[in-house]
Amino acid sequence: MRIPIVARHLFLLLVVASPALMLAQFQQPTTEELKMTADPKAPGAAAVYFNIEEISNDPYHYQSYYARIKVLTEKGKDLATVELPYFSTNFRIADIKARTIHPDGTIIPLVGKPEDLLISKTNFKNGDSLQFNQKVFTLPSVEVGSILEYRYEVHYDKDSFISPTWQVQHPYFVHKSHYVFTPFEAFRTGIVNQTSSYLVKNGHVLNNLIWWPILPNNTPVKADAAGVYDLKLTDIPATPNEEWMPPIQSFLYKVSFYYTSATNAANFWNSESKDWSKEVDHFAEPSKIIHEAVNSLIAPGDSELDKARKLYKAVQALDNTDYSRKKTASEMDLLKIKVAKHAEDTWTQKSGSSEDIALLYLAMLRAAKLNAFAMKVVNRERTIFNIGYMDFDQLDDTLIVLNTGGKEILLDPGEKMCPFQTVNWRHSDAGGVQQSKDGHYASTSQAQAYPNNKTVRLGDVTLDEHGAATGSFRFMMIGQQALRWRQAALRNDPEEVKKQFDHELESLIPEGIEAHIDHFLALDDPDVNLIAIVNIHGTLGVATSKRLLIPGFFFETRSHNSFVTQEKRIVPVDMHYGEVVTDQVTYHLPTGLSVEGAPLDDKISWPNHAVLVDKTTSVPGKITIVRILARAFSYAKPDEYQDLRGFYQKIAAADQAQLVLTTAPPAAKGN
Repeated sequence: MRIPIVARHLFLLLVVASPALMLAQFQQPTTEELKMTADPKAPGAAAVYFNIEEISNDPYHYQSYYARIKVLTEKGKDLATVELPYFSTNFRIADIKARTIHPDGTIIPLVGKPEDLLISKTNFKNGDSLQFNQKVFTLPSVEVGSILEYRYEVHYDKDSFISPTWQVQHPYFVHKSHYVFTPFEAFRTGIVNQTSSYLVKNGHVLNNLIWWPILPNNTPVKADAAGVYDLKLTDIPATPNEEWMPPIQSFLYKVSFYYTSATNAANFWNSESKDWSKEVDHFAEPSKIIHEAVNSLIAPGDSELDKARKLYKAVQALDNTDYSRKKTASEMDLLKIKVAKHAEDTWTQKSGSSEDIALLYLAMLRAAKLNAFAMKVVNRERTIFNIGYMDFDQLDDTLIVLNTGGKEILLDPGEKMCPFQTVNWRHSDAGGVQQSKDGHYASTSQAQAYPNNKTVRLGDVTLDEHGAATGSFRFMMIGQQALRWRQAALRNDPEEVKKQFDHELESLIPEGIEAHIDHFLALDDPDVNLIAIVNIHGTLGVATSKRLLIPGFFFETRSHNSFVTQEKRIVPVDMHYGEVVTDQVTYHLPTGLSVEGAPLDDKISWPNHAVLVDKTTSVPGKITIVRILARAFSYAKPDEYQDLRGFYQKIAAADQAQLVLTTAPPAAKGN
């Protein structure tokens, strides 16, 4: 008998902490728990979990959750509202029970039914639908010092099976947690569990149960004699909250179970990548329509790179539905638009998703007889690829690799407004798989070259003797910053984009100065530098009877110096991409003021990683201050943190320098 399996990754959306329920009833709090006002194991915490229990039982098709929380501050009261997303098509949340216990022992139970909100509903052409709902309840009469206690169950279809993910680490410290998983009978031991049933997914028989653990002290996950998995943990630290963290879900303590046909990671990725590659080749098979389109776009005398560039521009011009409003099924029917099954569908409809457009580009390159293949990678903003985690749904986006002139060129055609030979940072240095003839599919995309990401801020400011300042700045952006603002313009109207740009300026400019963007240049043309013209006015610095004290570095007076105050690091530093930021500000001085002091020429280096260069030039009536920060790294491990911190501490000290202008003494009178 074949029993279909519900895709495990769908269930990851269901509940914030993976649903479970304590098999016993609510617990009687101790006197110490009621009186607790702070937790020595979690200093300064807004709340702590006393207990978390999860029970997952595939034979009985349910999962359950139990939590007991101590509220220690006003912020901790936020935990009184519990949101439980779920797919109502296959799942049902039931038996919700909750209560609040005040510090004096008074118990206030939850009464009434929780809200059941429709989040989204998708109707398919075959008549099926997928509905995403959210149950919401709020525990009553919560105050600082209260204990919150709740439990609920999630039931799913009897012909479906879901292997759980135990989310062990949470935003607050956990004193005790307990997890239990009873798998489908075929994966357990003992005569009572013998069955002729097996699980099938996408035509593959799933005959292995594998788990992927990230646990403190490499705690082992074990099954008892009956094949039931049980895990007990104590004193689990809260989720780290540090600057510039990589996707934290990739580092949190958890255990992911999944049914699979693979016996090991190499076998899994080899099999899944072959299936994916076949699907890619089927979609990107150049048809007559694609050949005709390509022949109309390129010329016989074009070089391979010119052909690739022309075809790239053509697919970039299409409507990318990931950046425009997606049409409903009824609108698609009315406009006679169909879901793309081949590359020619995307071309003839002049519209498609990022994935469709990337694979259309691959088809066009192949029609032009260029050597190209697809690469599927993670979105680095969402996760980090882990080959030991056997789930193809780790991977998000498709890139195209072109072999020409003896080198590989990475292209990102599905990324709207992304220039030719530029890749969104989310897709650079990203793990995944690529098409291969030799059976080696695992791959990592190229890292960003830091000189390709530049921001240059050129300023011309006129001062009077009291510090009143007027002027303009010219922001020139190349690479990732230009891509970010161009994509923002695709999703917002022009005034909203200006408003967002002004909001960022507020955190950069000195106090007393107002800055507003006047206009952008080339906002809709990714092939040239993006320029923003900014006007400023206000009062700069502090005036005394004889001096005018001005911040030495215009954009650093209110900037936050990363990694200066944080003494140690738990997780790596991920600054997304390397870049070069150049500030050059010229001050025009009023008659009667001269330069008494200015930032010194300086160079601060973290060898092979980053360098800061400061330079000042002065002539009568004018002074120009230049600051260049070149950062070649994007990622630093915790054991590199002290070197990184030392570099930024030196920068923070250098950025305190001032420009001191003084009133020239009156000329001496002759006798």
